[in-house]
Amino acid sequence: MSEKRSILVISAHPDDEVLGCGGTIARLSRHGYPVDIAILGEGVTSRYKTREETPGDEVNRIREQAHQASVFLGARNLRMFRLPDNRFDTVPLIDIVRIIEELLGDIRPDVIYTHYPGDLNVDHSLTFRATVTAARPLPGGPVRSVYTYEVPSSTEWSFHPGTASMKPNVFVNIEETLDTKIRALQVYESEVRAFPHPRSPEALKAIAHRWGSVAGIQAAEAFELVRAIR
Repeated sequence: MSEKRSILVISAHPDDEVLGCGGTIARLSRHGYPVDIAILGEGVTSRYKTREETPGDEVNRIREQAHQASVFLGARNLRMFRLPDNRFDTVPLIDIVRIIEELLGDIRPDVIYTHYPGDLNVDHSLTFRATVTAARPLPGGPVRSVYTYEVPSSTEWSFHPGTASMKPNVFVNIEETLDTKIRALQVYESEVRAFPHPRSPEALKAIAHRWGSVAGIQAAEAFELVRAIR
């Protein structure tokens, strides 16, 4: 192929894109692949009893942090939407699907990275469902591959009996971009936690090294392939 494949990362919340595949975004960007990021939810408003109680400067701050993180990772573009934080289940699924359909029409990505459907967070599971619906393999559709990523503090905390856990089968070498991922997450000052929380820098490094050991390399991000056309 003479042109680089177009990549679209679809996340429910600001910081999910970094937690799930920040190292991969940075690696792809360094190798000349155009990477677009879409964040569907507004973030932070679920910390208040109602969305209306959320100070506007908090929403604006995390949106600005998302832009800073996307630039840091080398993404081509960031698109942010305003679905209600941790309340995606109050929105008709078709409305979420239509947002993603418009993204696919504008960007026409070859590859999509998005949430694992078994995550504890309801917004993550609905983001996955809307993504695979919008990216269904219709004739002429641009999407050739769909991958899911893990989000520490959601994917591994989904302890529902009978729910299938994520089984990664694709690994991306992030030996050279792990530090970039950590620094990008630290842009989200209110989202970083102290160890042993999964969103601590120490835990993220441990996760990367663990998956690296599975793949026979120093550090990796892990993905589960949903479907692919070769």
